[in-house]
Amino acid sequence: MLSPSDLRSLLGQLASGTTQVDEVVAALAAPGQDYAAVSDFAQVDISREQRTGIPEFIFSPGKTPEQIVAIARRMAEAGKTNILATKADPAVAAALQDAFPDAVLHPISRIVVVHPRDGGPLLGDIAVVTGGTSDLPAAEETELVCRILGSKTTRFADIGIACISRALDVVPSLQRMNVIVCAAGMEAALPSVLAGLVSVPVIAVPTSVGYGVNTG
Repeated sequence: MLSPSDLRSLLGQLASGTTQVDEVVAALAAPGQDYAAVSDFAQVDISREQRTGIPEFIFSPGKTPEQIVAIARRMAEAGKTNILATKADPAVAAALQDAFPDAVLHPISRIVVVHPRDGGPLLGDIAVVTGGTSDLPAAEETELVCRILGSKTTRFADIGIACISRALDVVPSLQRMNVIVCAAGMEAALPSVLAGLVSVPVIAVPTSVGYGVNTG
């Protein structure tokens, strides 16, 4: 399966007359490998980004640092960049940084990005809202993923409804966003309030902190 960049290049050649329609058809019809085995513990979905527009990320909990490095290495061999290992503990982060000198650790969200790459101008505007400072790990994870997928984000931190005026003060700014992602305590008080005040979609991300449910 052709990557977006390869497909763009091929169509450019067709438009310029340096390739023929039959060659484009043959390239599009050529079978591609959808997944790649990693030892006996993983099947990496290397064509997910081509199918869905969203690449596969590595969920770190439950995997050993060695397994995560092997998966990341196989993804890199397939030409992947911005390889995300999420929920990375210190041992995982250290192993990835040892294996990949360009790996970047984001300590608040506990995400390691292997082969980071700037994807160019960001589109749209996504508001990332937190109820309190303790919700920042979820907010930063949201921001990183959105940016890697090509969306601009704007953060509105610590506007929990314990002081409702903080939320009301930013409603005019939130109204101008395309979508709001609200990371707050599991009782969903803040996203519920915001959803009643703005006309844009609100996505609630419950976090296991706060004075309400807080089930851990």
